[in-house]
Amino acid sequence: MRYLWACLVFFAAFTLNVLPVFAAGKKISKGLTINYLIFQDTTKIKFVPLKDSLRKDSLKQISQKTVYNKLSGGVQKDTKDLSLFPAISLQQNLKGNFAGLYVQEPSGEPGTIQNMFLRGAPMPLLSKKDVYASQPLVVLDGVPLIGEHPFAFDIQQYDFNRIGPATNLLTGIDMNNIASIEVLSDLASTAVYGPRGVNGVILLKTKAPDGVSRSISFNSYIGMAQKPVVNTINGKYENEFRQRFYDIYTTNGRYSDDEAYPVYLSDSLNNVYSGKSNWTDLYYKNALVYGINLGLTGGSDRANFRFSLGNTKSSGVADDTGLDRYSAMFNINMKPVKWLLFSAMINGNRLNRDRNRTLRDRFAQINYFPDLSAPLAPNKDYYASYLNSYSKGFDDNKTNSIQGFAKLVATLGKFNISSSFNVDYNEGYRDIFYARTLLQGNSYASNYYGFNQRLMMENKATYDLKLREVHDFHFELGQSMIWDIYKYNYAYAYKGANDYIKINLLDSKPKLDNGADNPNYLVPTAFPRELTYRFLDKTADNLLSFYGKVNYSYNDKYFLSGILRADGSSNAQPTKRWFYSPTVSAAWNIKNELLKDEKFIDDLVLRASAGRMGRAFTFDNYAQGPQYSASVGYTGNLTVPGYNAIGVLTRPYSFGWVGYGVPWSYSDQLNIGADVAMLKNRLHVALDFYTKAEKNQLLGIPSYAEYGYKQSIESGLNMSNTGVDLTISALVIAKSKFSWNSSLNLNHNSNKLTALPRGLNEIIIGNRFLKVGEPVDQYWLLENEGIYTANSQVPVVNGQPLKYNGTPLKAGDPKWKDQNGDNIIDEKDKVLKGHSLPVLAGGFDNAFRYGSWTLNTNLYFNLGRKIINEEMANRFDFVNHEGSTDVASVKEITFWEKRGDYSKYPLYNPWSTIIPYRTDQDLFLENGSFLKLRSVSLGYDFGNFLKRKNIKVNKIYVYGSVNNVFVITKYTGQDPELVGYDGIDTGYGQPIPRTYTLGVKMEL
Repeated sequence: MRYLWACLVFFAAFTLNVLPVFAAGKKISKGLTINYLIFQDTTKIKFVPLKDSLRKDSLKQISQKTVYNKLSGGVQKDTKDLSLFPAISLQQNLKGNFAGLYVQEPSGEPGTIQNMFLRGAPMPLLSKKDVYASQPLVVLDGVPLIGEHPFAFDIQQYDFNRIGPATNLLTGIDMNNIASIEVLSDLASTAVYGPRGVNGVILLKTKAPDGVSRSISFNSYIGMAQKPVVNTINGKYENEFRQRFYDIYTTNGRYSDDEAYPVYLSDSLNNVYSGKSNWTDLYYKNALVYGINLGLTGGSDRANFRFSLGNTKSSGVADDTGLDRYSAMFNINMKPVKWLLFSAMINGNRLNRDRNRTLRDRFAQINYFPDLSAPLAPNKDYYASYLNSYSKGFDDNKTNSIQGFAKLVATLGKFNISSSFNVDYNEGYRDIFYARTLLQGNSYASNYYGFNQRLMMENKATYDLKLREVHDFHFELGQSMIWDIYKYNYAYAYKGANDYIKINLLDSKPKLDNGADNPNYLVPTAFPRELTYRFLDKTADNLLSFYGKVNYSYNDKYFLSGILRADGSSNAQPTKRWFYSPTVSAAWNIKNELLKDEKFIDDLVLRASAGRMGRAFTFDNYAQGPQYSASVGYTGNLTVPGYNAIGVLTRPYSFGWVGYGVPWSYSDQLNIGADVAMLKNRLHVALDFYTKAEKNQLLGIPSYAEYGYKQSIESGLNMSNTGVDLTISALVIAKSKFSWNSSLNLNHNSNKLTALPRGLNEIIIGNRFLKVGEPVDQYWLLENEGIYTANSQVPVVNGQPLKYNGTPLKAGDPKWKDQNGDNIIDEKDKVLKGHSLPVLAGGFDNAFRYGSWTLNTNLYFNLGRKIINEEMANRFDFVNHEGSTDVASVKEITFWEKRGDYSKYPLYNPWSTIIPYRTDQDLFLENGSFLKLRSVSLGYDFGNFLKRKNIKVNKIYVYGSVNNVFVITKYTGQDPELVGYDGIDTGYGQPIPRTYTLGVKMEL
């Protein structure tokens, strides 16, 4: 971190001392006239200032930008409204603002991972590895940002959270430094980014100095996240809830000793569990949020800069969670000679995160479970003692990140040559110590350090040619090399000497003297010395790319473009190292061709694009065919087998068999769109129809068990996404004193599985059923039709009652539909139902202005989405969640919070061996559609007032906002947004709070 700050200090000193030299003799005249060139994209009219010395280059850039907008459906937004929302992550800012971009926020805990899917998920989401491979590429000023690789999940039993800080790396984007956001959806716009952009691209452009003015900007807000209102319960309530089942299914409505009724509920006079349930004041709280950003811009057209510093704090309303971000950004442009431009940018962030104290995540981290028979008590005093024990240790999570580039651009007549070096580097630290009072006399310590690094060298040459004033050509050749490295060091230890010595990784004995595994390491307290485990892993990925591009336009009526790429990946097998990707696009400006005299229509463009893009594998495990590795033991710990006391590597039996000749995966995409501007540019409509066919994807097929393998990883999974994007923006009212701007964006998407490896028609993987011709985001469930209240109601065929996997159904069991009529309820009777991804999603924004007052509202909605309410299923399935030492039996403090409507569920026999409250039935499948008023802001611009007072301040805008105002939904759980990628609501997502803020934006 000290190197980061040293670089920032150096750049600041360079700015203050060197730039005035370049600016000398080139002072800005007070009487300077700034000319504007007007061009139109798909969403708005933009005004670009042109300096005399840069006018030729700007005209060239604008011309190419115009051609680009005719050929693609990229949607660009100004960030001045987005920055009013007190978001801590980029995903929160993007949610509901772009057609086709779906954002998941499974928890309101600041700093947690949030997922994005652009025009649907490109593959079945079977694990977090698939989620990682489905994310769009985020590009910051030409720097393609790297994510946190999921290869660390290979050493874990659970994929709740990745080891390490697991912090959302896109929280390092300060929206006050961003000038515009552009979402690129089709290959016409994403092809130049290659395989990294096959899932779509999100372009972030920072506020760059214009060389015209010197300014100081100050943006700040402060606010409060409001704690939620909850209904608490205690042991008495839980007893009454369970008593209904005892009244029906036990003798005399009582439980016996053989039924092992939990001790914590057996004594109704025990005030620890059956007394006051007043724990919420220690768990939920009103939380502080604030942000501050200071920017300094200066220089001239020969040399200019922008420097900014910022700090943002986002505190969660639950479990003392929060994230602090300290950021600094520096941009510089220098033009020592007329034909040469040097540009550089550096963006540095420090992220300090306070994580939750969730028992489930903590036990999964330490890889074993203590006694779970007595959960946390709802009594405030007893819960406070737990928090006090927790505070004796620590859980420190820190992330440092830095992005930057250095770029040279030479303009030699019609030739333009550029070369840039880009870097994105982030490193994470997590240090943990849990005192022995938390773990029944056994302390725990762990240390994690890991980094993700992307280096990129990019070269590009362009040539512009115009013939007879009507033929415009743009030729472009590009080459890039990307080096990605992911690495981590991780160690954890049990049974420290005492709670004052926080960690000791030197004195350990996980092996016996004969070299065998110590049989006591599952119960660390049984062994008198520390138990230590160490992990070290690294993976790398190199991508070499070449491309050629030609743009052609005729008389501003017809536009054509073609791109051909060659990409070579180190993650591809040697015989399939290279992949060639063609893309073509065309557009027709109907306005200029047929409707020149039509005043009602200001612009009308039809466009289409088609192409193929390679999808590079995210893991190097597939690169060399059969490989050797260490094995993962049944406890989740890596074990290295030996032969005659010599350590050896084995086949990756747990990972799976990988053969030879594995080809590249790729995506075939077709996009047809139209852009219309009407009513003197007051109404803009962009409509896109798209289809994306994903080919040759890998899937683990359960196979080769006779050789010890878990699965065979094979190519041949194909699926498609088809849908419609619609964006409508309108200036509804345009009066001198009052105006109303409104915009609506919609996406409808449907997916379908079109092929499986080996020509299979269907396959079962875990709890997922994939069938050719069906969507991949559906749930595989039994259809529930009620309850058998008597044995006589159970169907009998040929003297045999209806059975579930060989067990006869009885009174108190669910009525599950026998789909195939074979008198047996089993997996063959499950059906595909619902969708975990929304069928229709979007946002609706309105901006009102009256004089100097502004009012902005933002609505966000998901429709056609279903949710499995697993939290409710676990509540009713109390028999199978008591007394077991596993993750399913963990009860958080929120166990003493009533969520949902208990009365809507049948009272099945919870002791039935068929597990009637299982989650693989549609009993717990709920409508997850919702409409949310996401934000309302009211502001006043003091600009006109200051001008009348001759105060030299360009802008002072004061505003207040309310965020996450209300939600309309039929879902009975917490919040329909608090759901993971698989559509299951586990109940662990912390609430997304209602937030009140006051802020000011100033420009001097």
